Amino acid sequence: MNIKKINNSDEDIKKLQTIAKQTFTETFGSQNTAEDLAKFLNEEYDFNKLKSEVADPESFYYFCYFNDELAGYLKLNIGSAQTESDYPEALEIQRIYVLQKYQGQKIGLSMMQHAIAVAKKIKKSQVWLGVWEKNLKAQAFYRKSGFEKVGSHDFILGDDIQTDYILVKEL
Repeated sequence: MNIKKINNSDEDIKKLQTIAKQTFTETFGSQNTAEDLAKFLNEEYDFNKLKSEVADPESFYYFCYFNDELAGYLKLNIGSAQTESDYPEALEIQRIYVLQKYQGQKIGLSMMQHAIAVAKKIKKSQVWLGVWEKNLKAQAFYRKSGFEKVGSHDFILGDDIQTDYILVKEL
């Protein structure tokens, strides 16, 4: 397993855009309308938006490789880059995705450990994330990793307002 910070090169942004769209579709495509999914993918994973996020000094994107193949990616946020302002002294795990064909290889666990190591390195006392209320597999993974539910917030997927649970892990 190899985790590497994503560069703001056009090549890395295109790879990020491809894996982001693929992993999101694999994870949530069957549970949402094609219209909502398409709108979300086009807005959230727009090339210029991703390029701007990768350039943001308060966001950290990483690729995860398994046997030298791109298997997943991770997005972490601090400060004003966080999707919620309730945790100013925490690190947010905004995205942690593994391609379906690599699931079960402990890639998510490696990325989680990486995120926690980053949080400790930059002296954060908490890590938090949002997880869809219907994503039971991810919720179980986060519980095993020591996260506890502390609230919820709205997540907009296309035109559909969904509920994400907010989970926090004390470090």
